[in-house]
Amino acid sequence: MSLEVGVFGEPLIEFRYGQRLEDPHDGLSLFGPYDSDLPSHPMNITYGVLGPPDGIKRLKEWSELMTGPILPEEGLDKRLWPPFPGFEAAYEAVWPTKPAWTYPMDKAELIKASQHRDPYKRAFDVVDKYLEGISIVKKRDESFDVLVCMVPEEVWKYCRPLSRPGEAWGRLPTKKERRRRSEGQSSIKDWVSGKLEPLDWTLDQYRLSVDFRRQLKAKSMKFGIPIQIIRESTLRADSEEYRRQLSPVSDIAWNLSTALYYKSGGKPWKLADAREGVCYIGIAFRRSSDDERNRTACCAAQMFLDSGDGIIFLGDEGPWYSPDDHQFHLSKKAARNLLKGILKTYEDLEGKKLKEIFLHSRSSIGELEYIGYKKACPPGVKLVGVNVKLERGGMKLFRNGRKPILRGTFWKWNENRTYLWASGFKPRLGTYDGWETPVPLKIELQHGKANVKQIAYDIFCLTKLNYNACKLGDSEPVTIMFSDAVGEILVSNPIVKDRSPNFKFYI
Repeated sequence: MSLEVGVFGEPLIEFRYGQRLEDPHDGLSLFGPYDSDLPSHPMNITYGVLGPPDGIKRLKEWSELMTGPILPEEGLDKRLWPPFPGFEAAYEAVWPTKPAWTYPMDKAELIKASQHRDPYKRAFDVVDKYLEGISIVKKRDESFDVLVCMVPEEVWKYCRPLSRPGEAWGRLPTKKERRRRSEGQSSIKDWVSGKLEPLDWTLDQYRLSVDFRRQLKAKSMKFGIPIQIIRESTLRADSEEYRRQLSPVSDIAWNLSTALYYKSGGKPWKLADAREGVCYIGIAFRRSSDDERNRTACCAAQMFLDSGDGIIFLGDEGPWYSPDDHQFHLSKKAARNLLKGILKTYEDLEGKKLKEIFLHSRSSIGELEYIGYKKACPPGVKLVGVNVKLERGGMKLFRNGRKPILRGTFWKWNENRTYLWASGFKPRLGTYDGWETPVPLKIELQHGKANVKQIAYDIFCLTKLNYNACKLGDSEPVTIMFSDAVGEILVSNPIVKDRSPNFKFYI
């Protein structure tokens, strides 16, 4: 065990004019986004909106609100909740106050569909209502950058795993029926009414996620337009009637506008000190069912570059899950296919020559897996396998006094392991913006040769590439943080074939 303990300085991110700062709020307010002067910079964003009339109206009101500055509420710490300067002032781009196209939806029909007893049917039917609108927009002459889907609170509440509508209707199929249908099978009982209701389902709906959000993300990719899903109650944060435990309005504007800008093709910021030619690949797994005896799982890879661009690739399905150690391990062939596929996708997207590849996985990387990955690795490219996961219930460090440990604290345990606290007290904010005792990331070098301290710093930098929000930094790197969501979107919707490789379609 090593006694080397230190604190990494907050990684810098780069904005317009090559300016480097710690906090994205500062950089966007003072200088504008990184891509302001690049040809890819979206100058005037074209967007459409789908949802009930009151949701569409609320988005219009918010669009008007975001054109100008939004100050935090009186008494709030402005370091923690900085003022929002307005969309154009922050991103050097115009977010029109009126959408280019709207698709009003019947709220009563959406709510009724979301309350069916069968979770597969309610998610499928609600998603289909939104897809009807999205399919229409593709037939129009305009080229849309992003589509906003306004979602009633009832849909969000009832169309998720384990949801149980209070005023449910319809018949709930038995577990045996649902399993048979998920395998693409039907029976004579399904076709004869008898005591059952008339047939009002399809086999496809049982091979899709019961999570409305993730099913919609997966099925909408074929239209080639990123979507932003917003709960109606989020844009009613200034109303006592609908208030949830939300951030101040200024912070909601920061987070929402950053996500919309990124999904519209913008690049808000990039890592300032990223090493050229180095890429980071997060390996995600998802089991085909929650049955502990079921070993079948699928894997997906998320590749991130120094520019912040993300590429997604779905790997092979197989018996990768081990009930004994609750770990996932690919075969040599599957590991080779996974890395080969994502590198081919990277090459097709005109990727630059790589020097080093770092694999990040919550599951340990076995020897056979690494051999498979190595076979897919281009000649002369260094390959390193790293196990990265939050160490809950384990290692903790405390500072003297009442303040939590500093974000960026690391403890080099030995030459192959280090602990990194990516959450903790943030000097730039003057506080700790979390609720629990800061939990470290356990970082273990399992394969290849690299400096474990450099690995930890690279991972620390990757906590700043979450374009789904505007934050100083997250508790996990982007390679690990979104792995569950990406895995769910890809693996739980196996019949969806039109998948986009671009990360902006998954967040």
